Amino acid sequence: MARRWLEVDDEAREALATKSLSVEIRPSTKRPALKAPALIKVAASHDIALAQLKDRWRLGHGFALEFHGSAECLDAYCSGQAELAGFHVVDARDGADPLIARLDASRDALLRFLTREQGVIVARGNPHRVRALTDLAAKRLSIVNRQPGSGTRLLFDRLLAREGVDPASLAGYSNEEFTHAAVAATIASGRADAGFGIRAAAAQFKLAFLPLVTERYLFACRRRKLVSAKIVAFRALLASPATRAVIEPLPGYALDEPGSAA
Repeated sequence: MARRWLEVDDEAREALATKSLSVEIRPSTKRPALKAPALIKVAASHDIALAQLKDRWRLGHGFALEFHGSAECLDAYCSGQAELAGFHVVDARDGADPLIARLDASRDALLRFLTREQGVIVARGNPHRVRALTDLAAKRLSIVNRQPGSGTRLLFDRLLAREGVDPASLAGYSNEEFTHAAVAATIASGRADAGFGIRAAAAQFKLAFLPLVTERYLFACRRRKLVSAKIVAFRALLASPATRAVIEPLPGYALDEPGSAA
């Protein structure tokens, strides 16, 4: 099965360069150790696109992404442990998102990045003829879920509540995975009938997909830092051709005025 993997050439070159430096320095020579450039910590909700960009952004630009659930990312940001927090919110047509409510509009700015489709992932050919979220309970299908605190889990629970579906009625509700790809892989292996996730993960494993909502991926940062050199550089990175080349081929993804602030 074809999968998208990150190229490791840059890491190999970095390792070789470090090895070369060590050969030039004699054991008896005392010189100050070379300091690596400071990394700018970004707490980000896991995303297939960002997984491909993570190492490139760190090695080439000094932005160190650490993946957590959306709620954890905002916790890290609000406590000062991260300078930027990446998280998903539902499209405005679905109403206000509780994650946005955790921020202060006078203090925090939101940087736009991309949109992606979320929905029900089922086996190839949709053998159980799933047409709506309520079919998961009505047809007694086994599911695989995302972990508590992830943006996808929060969204799934909101949609279940909106449709009047009791999570306890879903077989496998407590069966959890930490990435969209893992959810899709579980369904592809036959260990679950369905799951909630993104179109790109379904396409990766050639599974059927029922679109339900469109999400936006945003980054929170302090408004006063919008003109700082590192945030200006990050905004430019979001809109760069290299980032665009990764995002545009992904099924269900679209750029959303990347780098613009609100």
